[in-house]
Amino acid sequence: MPGAHRAIHGSTTSQGFAHPGLLHTDADFTRMRTAAAQQREPWLQDWQLLVANHHASLDWKPNAQSIVYRGSDHVHHENYGALYNDAAAAYALGLRWKISGDDTYADKAVAILNAWSASLTPIEGSSDRFLASGIYGYQLANAAEIMRGYRKWQPADFHRFQAMMLNVFYPMNHDFLTRHNGAKIDHYWANWDLANMASMLAIGVLADRRDIYDEAIAYFKHGDGNGSIEHVVWKLYPNGLGQVQESGRDQGHTMLDIALLGTFCQMAWNQGDDLFAYDNNRVLRGAEYAAQYNLGEDVPYTPYKNSDVSQDAISAGGRGNARPIWELLYNHYVMLKGLKAPHVQAYALKVRPEGGGGDYGPNSGGFDQLGYGTLTFTLR
Repeated sequence: MPGAHRAIHGSTTSQGFAHPGLLHTDADFTRMRTAAAQQREPWLQDWQLLVANHHASLDWKPNAQSIVYRGSDHVHHENYGALYNDAAAAYALGLRWKISGDDTYADKAVAILNAWSASLTPIEGSSDRFLASGIYGYQLANAAEIMRGYRKWQPADFHRFQAMMLNVFYPMNHDFLTRHNGAKIDHYWANWDLANMASMLAIGVLADRRDIYDEAIAYFKHGDGNGSIEHVVWKLYPNGLGQVQESGRDQGHTMLDIALLGTFCQMAWNQGDDLFAYDNNRVLRGAEYAAQYNLGEDVPYTPYKNSDVSQDAISAGGRGNARPIWELLYNHYVMLKGLKAPHVQAYALKVRPEGGGGDYGPNSGGFDQLGYGTLTFTLR
């Protein structure tokens, strides 16, 4: 089994970061490009989904806002849809450029990123603003990491984008993980922590800030809130399963936890840190638990209690829904490492090919993941 740290290859900065090195590396893009050019399955079906998605179209028009509102503050209208749609578009266009080699898609992706870095100041609203800082933070950082080597993205514009991530998103990520909006440490569900952890780690890489990256890794391992690994996969069973913190709430949020864990671990993996294997593959134990139940099978359940809730039974709410989250986990644990993950594997095959933003509904839940995992994570 690989250790906690592994060798990395490719271009690095003075901080030791590999670039591009968030969800995808240069080797990943080469694999995608080759498979799509050869019209090989299952990559081809997902490439066709990407091309058909209007977020990946040259007709896409940025809709940057000076202030983003998520959650009602009883004064302003929520407008965060502009951000999650543009984040999905920047990522999809970046992928389309990397795979097709057509610079017009790169130009459009950069135009979106530049529009936001020239406009956005704060993210406001209710406590839900911290969901925006987390989810859209890691998504924007991933789009920018894809584009950072594009010769026509002017250095001044790239540095302005880095500054936006450091001045708008990171302070909110840090504030939430240290203060939790003034609430008790166990008040917020695991996905709130996980989203802000993912954003923090992604910003650390994008901005070449080792201190920020290390802060996120430390929280994964030892954080006080529900997003640290011992709290999100909190109950281990002899059969190899691990109960997820939101299992008694509903399955949509449980699978969001798994999605964000996978995202976090994949980004760390591409920087040489193996958190997939951390604590005897604890992430896999949670993923197998969620997959097994959502495929219609029974799982053990231990009543969950914190300072706000008491949940005596697993929730069937949202059971069996589709999220583009399983290819990443299946390919890492099964295809790369040769481990057994039968329910993760079955779910990956069930939802294949994985779509992207907008393919799972028009509301924010349909944009929680960047998607296209069949195209981006399939190894062979």
